Order: sequence, then structure tokens, then C-alpha cells
Amino acid sequence: MAGGKLSPRQKMINLMYLIFIAMLALNMSKEVLSAFGLMNEKLTDANKSATERNASFMAGLDEKVGEQPAKYKPLREKAGKVDALAKDLNDYITKLKGDMTAKLDDPTNYETMDKGDYLDNFFFSPKGMSTEGKAFVEKIEGFKTGVNSILGDAYPEISKGINKDFSTEKIENKDGIKVDWLDYHYKGFPLVASLTKLTQIQADVKKTESQVLSAMLEGQLKSDVSLTNFEAIVVADKTAFFSGEKFQGKIVLGKKDKTLKAHKVIVNGKELDAESMQEGQTVLDFPAGNVGEREIKGEFQFKEGDSIITIPIESSYSVIPAPNTAVISADKMNVVYRGVTNPMTISVPGAPNVTASAPGLKKSKGSKYLMNVTNLKQREVKINVKASVNGKSFTSSKVFRIKDIPRPVGTVRGEDGSVKMSKSSLSVSTIGAILPDFDFNLKLKVTGFKIKVPGQPTSRVSGSKLNSAARAALKRAKRGESVQIFDINAKLASGSSYRVKKVSPVIVELTN
Repeated sequence: MAGGKLSPRQKMINLMYLIFIAMLALNMSKEVLSAFGLMNEKLTDANKSATERNASFMAGLDEKVGEQPAKYKPLREKAGKVDALAKDLNDYITKLKGDMTAKLDDPTNYETMDKGDYLDNFFFSPKGMSTEGKAFVEKIEGFKTGVNSILGDAYPEISKGINKDFSTEKIENKDGIKVDWLDYHYKGFPLVASLTKLTQIQADVKKTESQVLSAMLEGQLKSDVSLTNFEAIVVADKTAFFSGEKFQGKIVLGKKDKTLKAHKVIVNGKELDAESMQEGQTVLDFPAGNVGEREIKGEFQFKEGDSIITIPIESSYSVIPAPNTAVISADKMNVVYRGVTNPMTISVPGAPNVTASAPGLKKSKGSKYLMNVTNLKQREVKINVKASVNGKSFTSSKVFRIKDIPRPVGTVRGEDGSVKMSKSSLSVSTIGAILPDFDFNLKLKVTGFKIKVPGQPTSRVSGSKLNSAARAALKRAKRGESVQIFDINAKLASGSSYRVKKVSPVIVELTN
């Protein structure tokens, strides 16, 4: 185009070609900047969803600590340390991103973010990394070493991923020269590219926190079902026995399982016969002994793989000459619950006539009573008993704790927690709520919920099935994305006015 003598017309044509090529390059650059901006927006939306999931996990863990502090408090302390490290790094990056865009007229006009002056001056100096640049690298290193210290050697795969995602080691560039990590990623890059990289670090922080929390809880659940954590419990047919009677009762495990049968049971130095060892329980039948406190000691032996797991048996019972107190026991549990009718058994051994009274208590038949404490505001209720044995009258009482119905768990197609299914299945599935491991078989009715599809606005739904807006948003979801169903509202199907606690969310991973 530049060689030889050219006519004025040809020179004009050549000049137009050069202008056209420059315009193409300019448009390409704007398209690249916009692409970085859109990627940053999607990462930001995903980070919001991840933040909500992690917050929900921590809230659920706090409830577990209240219910079973000995088991879940150490786990909550570790989770709290990881959450603090994640929040510290995330807040630092959020402030840095805010400072980077503070002087922009429109933070969403990505085509104007083609300069890298801010971070070039903030992270670097003529002598290398600036004080701020070193502080940024130290923040990332602090998060990595802090989380790895909490994990120890318990989760090698997670630690491996953390070391990779948050590595600040030198990197080999395209010329084969190793340069500092900060130079490689942030020196000379457009502002929008650096923003996107910082948002990606925040996404890695959220992902790491989710992985750590999930792994910790999974480890606790595995520990719960291990035979090494079972406890032998002696359940007597009566709380006390007369002198000369035979002691009658059962030994059951803390988690009763009809598929579980002991290999060997030894009680008070004597091995029980095979007929006594039944599925899920061992039947006891031996003389109660003289008046006084008697001990039951021994061990359960179970086969687990090639090993024998031994579970100690330690309990006691009383042999008394005659009853002098009432026996009050809850048929379902050690507490009474609001929102349900609690069945009670109230009796006195040897006493034909027993009278019991308490707020909300009504007699059903014989020694059976029904108790409804829904409208009681106090945390305890006292049951008073009057009876007569051998012509002598006496009174007795017992205090029961009052608790609310536990927090329900959201379900999709009857499954809770993290569920995998296709978009077509989700679009027609019913959103429900259950009370897992609750002693009462209560039915819950879902009256509404919210659904969040990545990249789409949150849809509010009335009823228990997706509406047209939610299905439309779901159609735009991609395979492998996680759809969050939260703010699930539920009430007792019985029509009771009792207000059920907020329902835990459910996550659906799309398979197509």
C-alpha cells in the first residue's frame, strides 16, 4: 500500500483502509472491556448467593449448638474462625474495589475502564511493590495459612485446592521469565480486568468457606453414625421394684436400629444367652435383689469389619419396700412441645386412684393424659399428683420444660438439603417442608417461597409450586448451576394458629 508512485485516488483509498482497520481494533477493545464487565457482574451475583448459603449454614449451626452444645460447639468455633477469615479478606477487597471506582462517573460503563493507572500507582512503586501491594499479598497469604491451620491434616483435598486458588508464588510469563504474582496479575491491566480478578478472589473465598463448612458437618455426621459413639441405655419396665421381685427391663442403644444385633453381651459378669440378644435390644430378666441401690455393669460387643467394638454398660436401679412418689413420664420425650398435643402417662405403682393437675392437662383414659401447652408463655410447667397407697395419702410433682417445635427443613420432591434434578422436573415439583427426626408426625403446608436462579431476579411464589415467572427464569438456567429456594413459609396442616419457625432453604443443582 505504501510502495511506488500512487495516484491521489489510490492514496485516499489506502488511508480509508487504515482508518477502517483502526476502527475495527477500537471496537474489538470495547467489546473485550464490556465482556470483562459482564463477567464481573455475574461473579458478583454468584457471590451474593454464596454469602446467603453460608449465612444460612452458620444460623443452622447456631441452632444445633443450642440443642446439643457438647457435640456442636467445637465445630461452631472452628466454623466461626473460618467465617471471620473469609469476612476479613472479602471486606478488604470490597473496600479496594470501591476505591478503584470512586472517581468514575458511571461504574457500569465498562468501555471507559481501559486504563490501569490506579493499581499501577497503588500496588507498585519505582522500587517494586508498594506498601499497599505488600499488604494485599499478605492478606491473601493470611487467609490461606489461617484456613489451613484450622483444617490441619483432616481435609487434604480442600487444603490442596486452597493452596492452588490462593497461591502468591512467582509465575512464569510468556517470555519464560518468572515474575512476582502481583506484577503478573495486576500491573498494566485495564481497570475492569483488575476488578473482575478481585471479584474472582472473593468468589474463591466464598467457595472455600462453603467447602470447609460442608466438610466439617459431613465429618460430624459420619461420627454420629459410627458404632464407637453409641451409648448403652438400660430401660426398666418400672422405676422401682419391691424386695423379692425380679428386675425386668431392656438394654437398648442410643440410636435404636432393628437391623443391629449384638455379637456378645455381658451383664454383671455373666454372658447372656442368644435368646436374650434380639434385634435392636437385649432383654434382661434376673432377680432384683434386696432393698437398696443396685448397679448394672457390663458391655456390648459388636462386629464392625474385622474389629470388635466394645460399648460399656453402666446403670443402676432402686429396690424399695413400697412406693412413696408418683411416676410421671412423657410418652414421647423428656419435654412437652407447643403446637401439639403431648401424650402423658401418670401413675403411682400400687395406687388405684391417682389425680393429676396442671395447666393444659386433661385426662384421657386410665393413666393416660393429654397436655397442650401452646398458649403457655412460661418455659416450664409443673404437674401435681395426688394418690393413696395402703391408706396413706401423699402428693408429688414434677417440672417439665416447654419447647417450641424445631425449625422445619425445606424439600423439593420430598428431598432436602442439596438436591440434583433436571429443569423440567423442578418446574413441576412441589416445594414442601418437613420436621426430620421429630417425635410427632406433623404435616406442614407450604404457603409461599422465593426462588433464585443465577443471573435472574428472585421470584416470589405463592403456594407450593413454581409459577409462570419462576418457570420462565428457570428456563434460562444452565446445566450445573445451583437454584436456591428460600424464605419458605409453612404452617401446620391441622389449621392450628401456632406459628412455625422459619424453614431452612433447599438448593437444587440442575442436571441439564
